Amino acid sequence: MYCISMEPIHLNFIKSLGYLPVGLGDKNFGREWFRDNTGKNISKKNKNYGEYTFHYWIWKNYKDKLSENWIGFCQYRKFWTMKNYSNEKLNIEKIPSIAIKEIPDQYKDYDVILGNPFYVNQQRTSKFIKKGFGLILKKPGILFNKNLRNLKFHFDLMHGENNLRKAINLLDDKNKESFEDYMNTNYYFHPHNMFICKSKRLLLDYYEVIFPWLERCESLFGFENLKGYGLTRIYGFLAERFLSYWFTKNTKFKAMDIAFYDINNDLK
Repeated sequence: MYCISMEPIHLNFIKSLGYLPVGLGDKNFGREWFRDNTGKNISKKNKNYGEYTFHYWIWKNYKDKLSENWIGFCQYRKFWTMKNYSNEKLNIEKIPSIAIKEIPDQYKDYDVILGNPFYVNQQRTSKFIKKGFGLILKKPGILFNKNLRNLKFHFDLMHGENNLRKAINLLDDKNKESFEDYMNTNYYFHPHNMFICKSKRLLLDYYEVIFPWLERCESLFGFENLKGYGLTRIYGFLAERFLSYWFTKNTKFKAMDIAFYDINNDLK
């Protein structure tokens, strides 16, 4: 399990979980950290790609050293758990007892573990109005009919109208039509760019689709004119939706809970 962090002070806690520490950003990480800024890398794009700068580093520099067993990814404030802790008060002392240390037996017959679904059509109407009043004016039925609030609408709302359509047009022929259909017909996705993959080959197959597509998208969106979080991180958000589509289409998958607790609350 690779645990991604932006803070060197997280090292001992991540190691105490038995996870592999991954340091992103410009801070002074020591030798015990995996980094995304050596070899062939896109670390300078971290603010736009998020954790995918590390995935790119694996793809280009580390794929021959990957484990042949389960390979997973979590974050310093998001941890895989076997139950839903969203309504419970967590602290740093509790995380080691709830974060998974091995793959549970009921998941071992699956290819991939994804986070439990996030339903975009269940969000408050006020949030839709606040984020995309102009978009809603064009399609006011969205306010009253949750079936119109599909993944495409949500992406247009949060990350720029028609940006998804433009990006999909740059996908390879094998995935273009089916990914567009996925975004038009689904109301949830598996969030946070977190997954656990049983097969090294499967992971690399995913990388070999996602990174050439994101690179082509750079010709559309660039970097300098991306304003606000929803656009600055557009490559990470495109990847998040595509991850959900690609693994559910190509693998036998099962969902797992993800607990939220920012260890920065305690480690400062």
